[in-house]
Amino acid sequence: MEISTVMWPTRSWPEAGAQWRRAEELGFGCAWVYDHTAWRGATPWYDAYTTLAAAAAVTSRIRLGTMVTSPNFRHPVPTAHAVKTIDHISGGRLTLGIGSGGTSRTSDSGILGGPEWTARERADRFAEWVGLLDRLLTGPETTYEGAYYSAREVVTGPGCVQRPRVPFAIAATGPRGLRLVARHGAAWVTTGGGPPGRAPRDAVRDQLAGLRAACEAEGRDPAGIRPILLTGFTGEPFLESPQAFADLAGGYAELGIAEIAVHWPRPGTEWDADMKVFEDIAARHAGAR
Repeated sequence: MEISTVMWPTRSWPEAGAQWRRAEELGFGCAWVYDHTAWRGATPWYDAYTTLAAAAAVTSRIRLGTMVTSPNFRHPVPTAHAVKTIDHISGGRLTLGIGSGGTSRTSDSGILGGPEWTARERADRFAEWVGLLDRLLTGPETTYEGAYYSAREVVTGPGCVQRPRVPFAIAATGPRGLRLVARHGAAWVTTGGGPPGRAPRDAVRDQLAGLRAACEAEGRDPAGIRPILLTGFTGEPFLESPQAFADLAGGYAELGIAEIAVHWPRPGTEWDADMKVFEDIAARHAGAR
C-alpha cells in the first residue's frame, strides 16, 4: 500500500516550499492539496493550482495533486489549461483529484452568485464538467455546448505530458458518481463515511462493491482503478502511533484500498498530530530517506 499526504495551503512561500520538499524527503508517493478559495472559514488559504505549479518547481519525484477540484468555482476550459501547464512543469507528475463540490458557504459553494444548486443539478454539473475536461485534455480541438458548460474551438495541443491525459482521481460514493469513476477515473477517492451507525470499514466495503458494479455496467476492469482512502473524517486514529497506522492501513488494504492519504499535522485544529509520530509513520510506511 502507498501512503500519501494532504498539504494545507495556509503557509506563504518560501515556508510552504520547504514543506513540500520535506514531503518528498519523507518518501510520500503523492502530496495532495485542497482546492478551495477558503475551507471551513480558514484564512489565509492560497490557490491550489498556483501552489502546485510552485511545488512542481521545487520537487523532482513526488506526485502532486488536487484533493479535490470542483465545479463550484472553476470552469473546465481554464482548468484544463492550468492542468496541462502544471503537468509540463512537473514533468508528468500531476494527478487531478475531482469532486462534485461541497455545499457550505464557509468553503466556496455559491461564491460566484446565482441561484442555489439542487442536489440533482450539482450531480448534473459534475458529470458534464468531468466529461468536458476529459475532452479538453485529450484534444486537439474542442467545441462543446452543454446544459451548463461550453467550449468553442479550444485548441489543446500539445496536450499533457502524460498520455492520453493527466489521470483523474474522482471522489464519489453514490451510484451515479461511481459510474463517472468507472467511465473516466484512474483512481477513486473516498473519506470512508457512510450511513449513521455504519462502521467506516464496512462503509468502504459497500462503496467498493458499488464501484465494482459500476465498472461492470461500464465495461471497465475495476483493477484499472486505484482506490484511495482520504483519512481524518471518521475518527479513526491513523496518526496516533505507527502501530495504529499499520493496523488500520492493513485492514483497509485487505478490502482493496491501494493508497492511504494522511493529513500533514496542522496545529490548533482537529488535524493536529505529533510531528515525530507523523515522520515515524512515514519512515516505516512511506520509505523516508
